Amino acid sequence: MKTLLIALATSLGTAAGAPETSRVPVLVELFTSEGCSSCPPADATLTHLLRDQPVPGATIVALSEHVDYWDDLGWRDPFSSPSFTLRQEAYARRPPSGSVYTPQLVVGGAFHLLGSKEDAARAAIAAAATEPGGEVSASTLPGAEAVLQVTARWPAGVEAEVLVALVQDHATSRVERGENAGRTLEHVAIARAVYPVGSGTGSFSGRVRLAEGRQEADRAVVFVQERDGGRVHGVASVELHRPALGETAPWR
Repeated sequence: MKTLLIALATSLGTAAGAPETSRVPVLVELFTSEGCSSCPPADATLTHLLRDQPVPGATIVALSEHVDYWDDLGWRDPFSSPSFTLRQEAYARRPPSGSVYTPQLVVGGAFHLLGSKEDAARAAIAAAATEPGGEVSASTLPGAEAVLQVTARWPAGVEAEVLVALVQDHATSRVERGENAGRTLEHVAIARAVYPVGSGTGSFSGRVRLAEGRQEADRAVVFVQERDGGRVHGVASVELHRPALGETAPWR
């Protein structure tokens, strides 16, 4: 399964037989928790979207962000982080969301919907792919997996941040307590950290050193977003080398 996900989540990506230039990368974020009984169907929806790439004209780049406000209700999600809760709260302060809940999908930073509704997700992804945006390119430097060369362009005059998400492609968890007690859950595109690495008004170019969360990451997702939960203006994904057990991590 991991090999398949790697093949699908390249920096621009294509569907079988489709020209690379005909598909627009769209960031799809799922706010989820292993403590939430409504979340496994949304996790499955995200898996289908990433694996099947079913939206013509779009390449789905996914992030599964595990919030921490379920952690005191019987099961602590091992992938949860308060930083993802803060990110979701930023979205909630912008219409049309207005609330924090799981499972929630946010498409392109602009479309907010229930995470298990795949038809609605496809429609939102298609809409996001048609809106004017920006372009992001990112690549690792030869011999320096912990450093990315990033170039981004987005509409002139728009102030935005360049962010990096460090992503684990796949994981399986056995939940022992809480609403999902006794279930084995599968996750894809698990965000281990999301943090800003730069900012600008219309463009950014530079080298970015990867930091927090790098040990567990299979890839880096780089995207441009207006501040405080605003619209996303371009996204790219770069495969990384995860050190083997006992191997010295080159970023330390």
